[in-house]
Amino acid sequence: MAAAESSLKRPTKRKWENAPYDRDEALPNKKSIRGQCRYKFKILFPNGATIDLLLIDPKHKMAVTDFICLVKDEYFKSWMRHDSMKRKRKINWNGGNLYVEDANLNKISDTINFEMFEPSKCHILKLYDGSGEIAKTFENMWDLTPDTDLLRELPEDYTFETALADLIDNSLQAVWTNAKNERRLISVNIAEDKISVFDTGPGMDSTDENSIVKWGKMGASLHRASKAQGIGGKPPYLTPFFGMFGYGGPIASMHLGRRALVSSKTKVSKEVYTLHLEKEALMRCSDAELTWRTNGGIRFPSKDEIADSPHGSFTKVEIWEPKLKSLDVKPLGCKLKDIYFPYIQCDEISSTGKTTRPIEFQVNGIDLAEVAGGEVAITNMHSCNGPDFILQLHFSLRQASATTNSPGSWPSKEANARLKFVYFPVTEEGESIDIIMNKLISEGCVAAANYDTCSRVSIRRLGRLLPDVHWAWLPLMDLRQRKGEKAHLLKKFCLRVKCFIDTDGGFNPTPSKTDLAHQNLYTIALKNFGAKTFKEEKDVNVEIRRDGKLLTPIQLEKDYQEWLLNMHDHYDAEKDCGVDQPILLVGHKNIKPLVISTDVARVHKVVKKKGAMWKSGQKVKLLKGAYAGIHNNDVYATIEYFVIEGLQGDAGGEARIICRPLAVPDEKGCVLAVNNGNASLHIGSSLSLPIGVIDSEKCVPVNKNVWDQQLEKYRQKSPSTIELLKETQCQELEIDGVLPSSAIAGQNPPREIVAVVRPASFISSSASKNLVQKYIVKNSSEMLMEVKFKCEDENLEDVVPLYTARVAPSSRKGYQGLYIFEVGCKFPKLFQNAGAYTFSFHLTETSCKSCEKKVLVKGSSEVGKWKLLDTKERPELRVRVGSFLPPLSVACYDIYDNRIPFESKPQFLVKIKPSKIIKVEDKLKWNLSPDKLTLNIQDILVASSKLDEIRPDYRATLVISSKDKPVSVSIPCRVTPGSLKNVAVHPQNLGILLPGSVIKMLKLEMFDAFYNNVKKGLEVELNVDGFCIEDQLGLRRKVDGYGCIDLSGLLKVKAGYGKNVSLSVLSDNGVIFKQDFQTEKRELRVISGVPECCTVGSQLEDITFEIVDSKGAVDVTIHDDDKSGQSHTLTIRSDLINTENSIRYAFRQGRCTVPAISLPQNEGCFCFVATHSQYTELNTSIKVPIVRAPKLESDDIRTPCSGGKVFLLEGPSPIKHVGNHMVPIMKIVNELESEVRNYGLCIGRHEKALKLLNDQKMEVEEVLSKLQVSVEPYSLLTKEEIIRRIKSIYQSAASVICCSTKEFLYSKPRSNFMEDVVGPVALIGTVCTNKLSRTLAEYLGEHQMLALVCRSFEAAFALEKYEQDGTIDRKCALHATAAALGKSIDGRYLVICLEGIRPYSGKFGSNDPQRKLALPAPTLPKGNIPAGFVGYAVNMVNLDDHHMHIRTSAGNGLRETLLYRLFGKLQVYKTRKDMIEAHTCIRHGAVSLDGGILKEDGIISLGCGNPTICFPIVRTRISTQSIEALKQIEEKKLELDGIMQSIQESNKALEKDLEKLKNSEDKFNSFMDLWQTSLK
Repeated sequence: MAAAESSLKRPTKRKWENAPYDRDEALPNKKSIRGQCRYKFKILFPNGATIDLLLIDPKHKMAVTDFICLVKDEYFKSWMRHDSMKRKRKINWNGGNLYVEDANLNKISDTINFEMFEPSKCHILKLYDGSGEIAKTFENMWDLTPDTDLLRELPEDYTFETALADLIDNSLQAVWTNAKNERRLISVNIAEDKISVFDTGPGMDSTDENSIVKWGKMGASLHRASKAQGIGGKPPYLTPFFGMFGYGGPIASMHLGRRALVSSKTKVSKEVYTLHLEKEALMRCSDAELTWRTNGGIRFPSKDEIADSPHGSFTKVEIWEPKLKSLDVKPLGCKLKDIYFPYIQCDEISSTGKTTRPIEFQVNGIDLAEVAGGEVAITNMHSCNGPDFILQLHFSLRQASATTNSPGSWPSKEANARLKFVYFPVTEEGESIDIIMNKLISEGCVAAANYDTCSRVSIRRLGRLLPDVHWAWLPLMDLRQRKGEKAHLLKKFCLRVKCFIDTDGGFNPTPSKTDLAHQNLYTIALKNFGAKTFKEEKDVNVEIRRDGKLLTPIQLEKDYQEWLLNMHDHYDAEKDCGVDQPILLVGHKNIKPLVISTDVARVHKVVKKKGAMWKSGQKVKLLKGAYAGIHNNDVYATIEYFVIEGLQGDAGGEARIICRPLAVPDEKGCVLAVNNGNASLHIGSSLSLPIGVIDSEKCVPVNKNVWDQQLEKYRQKSPSTIELLKETQCQELEIDGVLPSSAIAGQNPPREIVAVVRPASFISSSASKNLVQKYIVKNSSEMLMEVKFKCEDENLEDVVPLYTARVAPSSRKGYQGLYIFEVGCKFPKLFQNAGAYTFSFHLTETSCKSCEKKVLVKGSSEVGKWKLLDTKERPELRVRVGSFLPPLSVACYDIYDNRIPFESKPQFLVKIKPSKIIKVEDKLKWNLSPDKLTLNIQDILVASSKLDEIRPDYRATLVISSKDKPVSVSIPCRVTPGSLKNVAVHPQNLGILLPGSVIKMLKLEMFDAFYNNVKKGLEVELNVDGFCIEDQLGLRRKVDGYGCIDLSGLLKVKAGYGKNVSLSVLSDNGVIFKQDFQTEKRELRVISGVPECCTVGSQLEDITFEIVDSKGAVDVTIHDDDKSGQSHTLTIRSDLINTENSIRYAFRQGRCTVPAISLPQNEGCFCFVATHSQYTELNTSIKVPIVRAPKLESDDIRTPCSGGKVFLLEGPSPIKHVGNHMVPIMKIVNELESEVRNYGLCIGRHEKALKLLNDQKMEVEEVLSKLQVSVEPYSLLTKEEIIRRIKSIYQSAASVICCSTKEFLYSKPRSNFMEDVVGPVALIGTVCTNKLSRTLAEYLGEHQMLALVCRSFEAAFALEKYEQDGTIDRKCALHATAAALGKSIDGRYLVICLEGIRPYSGKFGSNDPQRKLALPAPTLPKGNIPAGFVGYAVNMVNLDDHHMHIRTSAGNGLRETLLYRLFGKLQVYKTRKDMIEAHTCIRHGAVSLDGGILKEDGIISLGCGNPTICFPIVRTRISTQSIEALKQIEEKKLELDGIMQSIQESNKALEKDLEKLKNSEDKFNSFMDLWQTSLK
């Protein structure tokens, strides 16, 4: 071996890539992937081995020695893998005579030119080693591995004929492509040891286009690509492209035998290629490997093959060890002729109507065209020569394309069918269809069938018969249920029609090609053709044409029925067999029972049939099966009349025999009456039979003895009475069938009740206790059992029918004539209602006496429930708390709902649920009715102080339950509050009541006597003294849903300062509540500008008044402001001087300064009164002594003014010149000191008030904090709360954005850099639950929740400006806004630009204003949705309304950009457990509502967090306690706002007083400095 290897030179200049290939891959025609040229070779070795060789991009030429080196390498690789190759003889590698030969027998010994071989196709080369030996069969030459999808569609039911037809299909498809001058032969030979199918088609070879592999490889049929050619054309659609699945050949051959040899040759090939199939070998390959390989060979054609195929191409399939049941070829030939009849002989191809032979068909050398027999030939022989009813149907799908689930279910957009309806008339011999069926049965062509049961539809697809189509009718043909005119005729004539359907390739067959695919839309539409639902076909359009004319369904039905009647009139043979003179029936009304079709008929008493005379009165026996209704037994009858349709000589007349059965009395038989020359025939209970029963020998005459015997038997069996079997008799039959006379409710009825019919001779007293058959009438009549029920309640007199059963007689234990009614098994609960049950038994169609049995059922002793009586009159009880419920009547029922009496002293409890809320006083009264059927209860007093827990509907349940038994009765009721008795004021302290002020927070809570909030809508009257109500509703108010009257912001103080005011509530003309209040006290006083005395004629200047509270603090709220409607002015009145009342002086911050008051010219005491112009109770009287001015010694000194100012001397003057003027100067000093002291006192009061307000603020904040902790967390996560939290993060950009406008969400114009800023992520939308809000916030993190969202990059970069060195310019843009707000932005913050996000590109939910993304639900490997899956996070954030309209320049919204960028396909689950179990279908992360977070790429977030910034949540259902807490929170917030406002006002007043104090001190110091200077 080493020497051999050294003698062959291996290529060294180029790297060769070769590899074996196991399957013929579908590669590109010239170039494979990346432009590589692939050359595939199948090398056949002289020892019968086969290998595959693949060369990639070789040079154009290669030395044969190099090529053989590659072949040798592959050979030894295969030799190592397969033991079978080791058993073959060795190849002479070193003999020096190695060469290869191609398929055209060209010897290649020097150089291989690859340009002679087409790339990507397999080429066969034979290797010769010089030994002169060459194998005939090559192992594993062909690869037959099918597609796995095809294996799923293998035909289940396969017969010998079906398998042989599949092989013939392949041959038929092959020869059909032959040219006109080429022979079209299919020859089938069947022997004990071999079956062969030979055809002269194009043949096969080793090339890819015509590879013999495609014959044996499932799914690779040469004809599958031609299926489309089978659609359309003209009937009978002879285009035999039957191939749908591509596995007919191999499956059929392996079904017929154990081994098969396929030999084939094309016209261009010189040799015959063979393919070997062995069933066991293929099975071993399929079990052990992934490929099916089989042997093959190459040989020269035989003389017989050349002779049979003059044009040089053929295919022959030979099958050994066939599975033959018999060698009778004739039936097989008939069946094959039936299947391929149009291809054997056809009248429709030639334009002249001449019979043509498209294919030469032979079976064992016999031409099938010459074979007589078969279903088609026999049927054609007996069909009518009249015109056929022919329709052309065109089917098309309503949808653009059809879906398919498997390779074999090839969809077609259209299909065509021709329906030929053929009429088979009645003849003298009988019904043509009956004659056909009898002949077919006798020849073994069909199974047993008759005129009524045979199929009337035959279907061919592409000319090939589908033998397994067993459609009884098309709906268009079935007129048996038709009503109306001529309906009785159509019902009879429609049975004589058979429909022959020719379809094209648009219809799909079953895998065995013996039937149409049942679920195919075209099959369904064709099978429903003519049905009512056919007109409403939704999936398929059907176009109907007849003779080229388009028909509607209505016109189609009309034309078909007209054709049917016309065929009867012209082609049905007359049955004129009457002998005597007939009586004419003209316009007879009762033609329907007679089953005749004409208005004129002849009545005979004697007819002649089959050479015998049949007369009226003759006794006959009708054999079972003779006609409809005669199925089980023979019927003995008397002939009464013969009725023949039409007049003498009319064509198409039907004949009927009127017979009266033996059991029918004479008076109920047929009656012929003639009145005034007009004859009428009434059939009565007689039978109308077709006269064909004589022809079919199913009506035979009987002699007198037989008739008398039958008559005697009938008399003996004549029913007389009905009797129920006794217990012993039922035991003999092993039947529980005895009806009791009485029973207890719930007792099971007998499983079966047995009734028998006794003959008239039966005597009950003398009869045996055991069953005797002769005393049981064997009757075919049905027995009717009726069960009726009457309730034991005397008030209900109606009898209710419960059950009706009709049974036929049956046998049990050898006894016949038993009527067994199943009662207990069908109605096991029959005896549950107490009352009387009546069982009645009637025998139909006889005069037999009926039987009746009563069963009395009493109620059960087992108590089932209590029930309130008269619930229809009052389905719901209504009672006010503190009142009595109406008297109640309770009844006791057993477990079957029968009313039963109570015990003598029933022990019971009465309570109202919820019992923790509503109490029932234990003072009720009760008694039992005399019959103990009713428990009467009264004086049930209801009390409760917790009705608010069940408001607003006040629904409760009254429960009356037994103490010793688990029974009770529950009555829905409404316990409403009582009348108004108590009122509470919230808050109790109304705060500071100032005149003209409006009480911001005031609610009156209304209670009944039990301190329940009164019912919503209760009207009360308010009485106010010193108040007024601001709105227009007046004093009559209605209570709201919380039991309150809300006067917040409505009650205004009208009384003055220090006045008593009151608020009263009246109801039912009585005062329910009254509370007194007092307005704040104020005092008007003068604080400056009034000296101890003044000179006459002078004036008081800058007199200052102030209004102080009870603590002496100035009331800064006394401020005159016309805009706010607050008028606070001062008037001066005096009797000594004239003052105008119209002059008013305005108060400013609680003080009022009068510029000047003129003093009288006379000495004395000057008095004046200063009064508040609106609140006159604020006044003060001032007295000023008036003296004459002293004469000064010098004019250098000026007099002081009341305003605290002095006019100093113009120049310095010694103090002695002052003299008596020192007194007023000291007074001025004292006044200045007093002013400084007063301001100091005011400042002290302000500081004290601020301390008090701050203490109140801390107290309210502490209460507010506790309330917020107690309430549900989700109720606090409002948008306002989130905005407040964001604002509290002082150094964030989001805080600046939220503080930069009064309401961030309003789209008001803002500064240029903020126009396109949408806002923080946290405020984009809301979620529905607190858990979801916190989970999503924790998933994103606070840095993303606070990220700013901008529409564009320009808006994002406009948020910051930079210096030249790159540092942030904090004087511009958002930083400047932050500085203006007293904030700063430290660190980095995220900005999300919508234009820079790649948006979601999928679909959206339909009709969804939120535009949620249409994402498919995740699925587990089994296809189910994981448990606990809630949805996708991107769809669980609801965008606010104004955010819904935000769009990018490309038209994308926030959900498909921002939310899809943040969440992607993040899944949300209920629990961590659900999320973990669904991890296999999580690709983009998931979260759970209990805090689990699973991110992408296997990252898991553990632990727990408490995010501050979350998504706001919508308001959900809140508990009653939370509602109350929220109300208190709102009240405390209002109170806190008031305190904060007071603190702000006090701080302002303190600042002003401090400034005034400083000014007063400066003024005092300046005066003292000037005075001291003047004294020097």
